Amino acid sequence: MKYQWIFFDLDGTLTDPAVGITGGVMYALEQFGIHEPHREKLYPFIGPVLTESFRKHYQFTQEQALEAAGYYREYYGRAGKFENQVYDGIPKMLRELKDAGKELFVATLKGEEFAREILEHFGLAGYFTEIAGQKVDGLETPKSQIIQGILKRRGIDPQGRAVMVGDREQDITAAREAGILDIGVLYGYGGREELEAAGAACIALGVEELRKELLR
Repeated sequence: MKYQWIFFDLDGTLTDPAVGITGGVMYALEQFGIHEPHREKLYPFIGPVLTESFRKHYQFTQEQALEAAGYYREYYGRAGKFENQVYDGIPKMLRELKDAGKELFVATLKGEEFAREILEHFGLAGYFTEIAGQKVDGLETPKSQIIQGILKRRGIDPQGRAVMVGDREQDITAAREAGILDIGVLYGYGGREELEAAGAACIALGVEELRKELLR
């Protein structure tokens, strides 16, 4: 049994959140007089820390980025969180992993309450021992620390048997910083070039390929 503890990213890995996230970003930008009609231009917001994305892509100051993130959460909590869909094959894969005796976790940069609501809404929450994300205290926790927090709380010594699965470079670097293995997936929003540049040890083309790798 190669993997015993499996950490999943949420957005772009378990679910496709494009409509809800881009809708939230559009709403936030509108509050600053910026009209962005093309959702695809906002796909880079899927995955990374929200305030960093506002600073990087729209040159917001830190103060503006924090204000924009507040507007985003206002929209997301009202409508965006359920403008979302589970990728085909994910429920089957999670069920098979649990049946095989593996322990599953979610480590996301999304607000923890939002993540739990989404997974409960889609009937997936029960597959996970713990769903961990950003708290409501306004502080942004790096994903590596979210993973390390789970390892510590659960008393897990990875020993090469824990792995992080995600679609963005942040997932790969977080896994490395937390001392666990990594798998990048190509059906999300990062792409092969991004994942390879981040040093992904393994890349799965689709959910079925990911399932086979995790069950090895």
